[in-house]
Amino acid sequence: MGSKVNNLGKKFIEQLKSKEFRDYLMSTHFWGPVANWGIPIAAIADFKKDPKFISGKMTVALCLYSAMFMRFAWKVQPRNMLLFACHFTNEGAQLVQLTRFIEHNYLTKEKRPEVAAVQTA
Repeated sequence: MGSKVNNLGKKFIEQLKSKEFRDYLMSTHFWGPVANWGIPIAAIADFKKDPKFISGKMTVALCLYSAMFMRFAWKVQPRNMLLFACHFTNEGAQLVQLTRFIEHNYLTKEKRPEVAAVQTA
């Protein structure tokens, strides 16, 4: 069993040293998705923040953007699964934010203090 694990480890190290892997690390197929991960990470970090700061228009735009790029990542050859995963995560995060936006702005029954103050003036 130990020799199988050892062989697997050696194969993994050889794969990391290969020219193909180095070429992949130096390509836009890798760095484009890595740079894009900032968008879903920011959306996930905002889950606990007050929903009054969510822009509905921007959230819808980001949902459409991620849906289009998920399709692109799937259709491009070779498939870019790192890009697909990034936009799949972003789609989910943006849909959570959109749900929070709709709930806060359209479904909340109780009056918010800033709205109540404006209506009584």
